[in-house]
Amino acid sequence: MAKDDIQYIWKDRKRTFFGLPWSFTIYYLTETKLICRTGLFNLEEEEIDLYKITDKKLRLPFGQRMFGCGTIHVCSRDVDAPEFDIASIKQPRDVLNLLDKLVNRERDRYGTRGRDLYAMGHMPPHHDPDGDFDDGFYDFDHRDD
Repeated sequence: MAKDDIQYIWKDRKRTFFGLPWSFTIYYLTETKLICRTGLFNLEEEEIDLYKITDKKLRLPFGQRMFGCGTIHVCSRDVDAPEFDIASIKQPRDVLNLLDKLVNRERDRYGTRGRDLYAMGHMPPHHDPDGDFDDGFYDFDHRDD
């Protein structure tokens, strides 16, 4: 499948001086992936499956806000890009809402919600009466002091 055959829902460039798209970083959003392409002669693409995104944060620094731009910080379970910035883009709130809608749709499609997205090492403090995890008992309501 050629790149031209891919249906992009959203596309923008990283903005630089005065909010102008003078950059060799392009962001693409499809139904299932977030893609970042960087470079002029040597291109590099990073793809993140949307269902792997665990958290999003909108950053609106003053310098970007003056030109209608912002940055979306994305945390994911992706091995290559556990944290990723969609930096200095136009209409960041609209993009964040679109990304949130597509992430939730992909999570529903794959049946991944809540604690399914986190590894055991990232779970909250636990109480396991016999001290092992082999019986599947994990009490989220009881916290050790």
